[in-house]
Amino acid sequence: MKVLKVAMLFILFLGLSFSFALAIGDAAKGKALFNDNKLGTVERSCNSCHPNGKGLEKAADREDLPKVINACIENVLKGRRIGLDSVDMADLVAYIKSLKGK
Repeated sequence: MKVLKVAMLFILFLGLSFSFALAIGDAAKGKALFNDNKLGTVERSCNSCHPNGKGLEKAADREDLPKVINACIENVLKGRRIGLDSVDMADLVAYIKSLKGK
């Protein structure tokens, strides 16, 4: 019985660790997505309007940042929205947050 409890706690710990890692995002991968013109259908990327993230320094503080990112993808890039809880969104948010104070 004790072994089962330890195993369950270990599985829970791994699950939480994995979820936390996904929520953080990878800024380098986010930068690559930011520069990828395949987010939309008009041969433009986020970088087209925000070269090197210019103008997004204060966006890191927005609580609705994922929704704003999707609005740009849908309306400006004419692309399909990204899942709010997806790894790609976490990566894009991590990149934009890395611009804070630059």
